[in-house]
Amino acid sequence: MSEPVPSDILFRPLVLPCGAELKNRIVKAAMSDSLGDGRGDPTRSQIRLYRRWAEGGAAAAIVGEVQGSGAFAEKPGNLVLDDHANTPLFARLAYAGIKAGMPVWLQLGHAGALAHPPIGTPAGPSALDLPGLKCREMSSDEIAALPGAFAATARRAKNAGFGGVELHAAHGFLLSQFLSPLFNRRTDGYGGSIAERMRIVLEVATEVRAAVGPDFPVALKLNATDQLDGGLSTQDAIEVAAALGPDLIDLLDISGGTYFPGAASASDRSGPGAYFRAFAKAVRPRTDVPLMLTGGFKTRAEAVECLLTGDADVVGLARALVLDPDLPRHWTGEEAADPAFPRFTDPPEGGVTAWYTMGLTALAEGAPLPAAQDLDRVIAAYNDRDAVRVESWNNRFFG
Repeated sequence: MSEPVPSDILFRPLVLPCGAELKNRIVKAAMSDSLGDGRGDPTRSQIRLYRRWAEGGAAAAIVGEVQGSGAFAEKPGNLVLDDHANTPLFARLAYAGIKAGMPVWLQLGHAGALAHPPIGTPAGPSALDLPGLKCREMSSDEIAALPGAFAATARRAKNAGFGGVELHAAHGFLLSQFLSPLFNRRTDGYGGSIAERMRIVLEVATEVRAAVGPDFPVALKLNATDQLDGGLSTQDAIEVAAALGPDLIDLLDISGGTYFPGAASASDRSGPGAYFRAFAKAVRPRTDVPLMLTGGFKTRAEAVECLLTGDADVVGLARALVLDPDLPRHWTGEEAADPAFPRFTDPPEGGVTAWYTMGLTALAEGAPLPAAQDLDRVIAAYNDRDAVRVESWNNRFFG
């Protein structure tokens, strides 16, 4: 007879460096929810979704891709927490989690070179003219304004009642672009060695911490690798992690991969289990910041084993919580009820992401998840919805 899995480690509280406590070790990792109203504000469906995850038992949930302005959004379903945002709606989103004992955190994003062209003009560390990706180079003044812009958004998040913020320095978005030699070819103080390439990341983290104070949780999502030849190396990523101490951040969220056109997804380039666990193991001796590992967890046994070895302190779940929003509660039982992941046959680039995004919509509206065999129809619905929202986005931010 096999030994029982010591799953109680999943449900031990964790005190972060700032003093805030996570009630367990399961966090709903950021996804591109794409549930905004097309004008940057939350919707009732999105508020219901986060209440649903709170009721399911997650320790915290991170809202993906919340912008500080409408100029460099990833998609027209992103939220925008600027001076003209509908603050009461944002406060309702924050309260949806708190009411059920789950703080909601906002992931602060800036798509940079990957900004959606129909609703902005892509701009990154360096000018690029590649198939499927064109952007201008950001000016020195634009770069100098970034820390203050992120800090202002973080302050608004705190004032609206959110439980924390996460700085997005992964998946090929702006802060990640500065770290990657493929995106960043600058010759000033923000390009060159990893010390220069990480400079803006440290400046943003420093100013955000100053804006929200020492007692407010600040996380940072970092790529272990871009999974691109010539991109961010593992050793350089370790140096970034080592530079981000507990005075700046309270949680280092380790992920990887990029939305660079044509790039393989993390699941395509990684083995079974947690995708970036080897990186977490390498980072562990270099930092005192608690580690959250996101990507690849499909079973309770995998999550428990990763915590037991000390490779991570927190398990980040995203797609698993679309399939089963009550998963944390289900994992408290003796018999683990692991989610059943759908299988797709030859999905197009971005197709699986679109399926899960529309799955979020179904979950938020209390509808069944789409069938895996309906992928083509789901992708069409995803694209049609964005096309409609492009007009309202441009009217709101550029009209």
